[in-house]
Amino acid sequence: MPNLLPKRFLDEARDLLPAAVALRRRIHAKPELGLDLPLTTEAVLDGLQGLDVEIARGASTSGLVVSLHGTKPGSQSGRTILLRADMDALPMPEETGLQFASEIPGRMHACGHDSHTAMLVQAVHLLNRHRDELPGTVKFMFQPGEEGHAGARRMIEDGLLDADPRPDAAFALHIFPNFKAGAIAGRAGPLLAAVDTWMIKIRGRGGHASMPHLAVDPVPVACEIGLALHAMVTRRSNVFDPVVLTCGKIAGGTASNIIPETVEMLGTLRTTSEAARDNAHQGIRRVAANIAAAHLCEADIQIKRGYPVTINDAGFVDFARGVATELVGADNYIPMPAPFMGAEDFSYVLQRMPGCMMFLGVMPAGHRDHDHVASCHSNHMVLNEDAMAVGIALHAAIAHRFLTEPPPG
Repeated sequence: MPNLLPKRFLDEARDLLPAAVALRRRIHAKPELGLDLPLTTEAVLDGLQGLDVEIARGASTSGLVVSLHGTKPGSQSGRTILLRADMDALPMPEETGLQFASEIPGRMHACGHDSHTAMLVQAVHLLNRHRDELPGTVKFMFQPGEEGHAGARRMIEDGLLDADPRPDAAFALHIFPNFKAGAIAGRAGPLLAAVDTWMIKIRGRGGHASMPHLAVDPVPVACEIGLALHAMVTRRSNVFDPVVLTCGKIAGGTASNIIPETVEMLGTLRTTSEAARDNAHQGIRRVAANIAAAHLCEADIQIKRGYPVTINDAGFVDFARGVATELVGADNYIPMPAPFMGAEDFSYVLQRMPGCMMFLGVMPAGHRDHDHVASCHSNHMVLNEDAMAVGIALHAAIAHRFLTEPPPG
């Protein structure tokens, strides 16, 4: 017989949707950046008023871990699952025209973290209604600083994930405006890439533009290095172990008739395996140093390692896919053939325990073609708020199923 619980959770989530929309809009209008999010944290705490939950705060961030203990007999020795939402915004202007658009110039919730937070708060409410069915604990991780500040790692360092009972598994949802509203997408293995930042400073010898032979011009050297790095990716990387290298900035010089002494290049590197990552690091250093030397320049190469690869546990993906298809139907589950090359610091959580992240489609109403939808990190990004009911229900259904019918392994 089919399990009717996910469908029941979806009906209850629709009842909770107005509260989720109101909270999402409150957070959206007052976006905050980085690791200290007092207004957002206050909104979360307000949304949890009246619930019998434990709240632990981080020492170094605005992060919260909210614990809901089931009351079914045996809950003290039962399993624990962690559900996560990130809370921070992006440093960019908003141009959506929404009535609840950002009130703070230069800040916008363009990645949907406002909806992640609102959905997870209502998932606490939904599971609180069913705590007598839960033989274990659900922990809700409200995390700041995902956008480049490694907030998840900071919360781990603060010990918030090690407090008893320690989670046995973790799950997270990320909205995606380019998938149809209410659809769920996922894959086993690498889901999102590691991201590193590289900087190359080429030093030559400045001089007059009319006498380049008396100078050592670093500008054409930088151009050659840029082209060579892209050739390196296509010639020295396995096409089935993807590498994406982008040079986002080249800066040097002060006037049209002066050969500058230095040129700086800045870019990113994205990979989905440590082998490809290490190989690309070596290649960046080799190409830049040797091309510079061939033209009598010096190259100072710095590579800053960022978030690791987000790797979904295959067993947990199978488990979550089963719950998702019961919730939204097999036609609304999208198996992803390849990873996205964006990055996520939920990767740090998945390094410590099995689990997975999935995507929730939030394509705005009236759209059918994902190519014409503003994506995450666009200053025009909007989402279908009705789809948040699916996110609330999926969080709750995953946690309930994990505690009551644990997946094998």
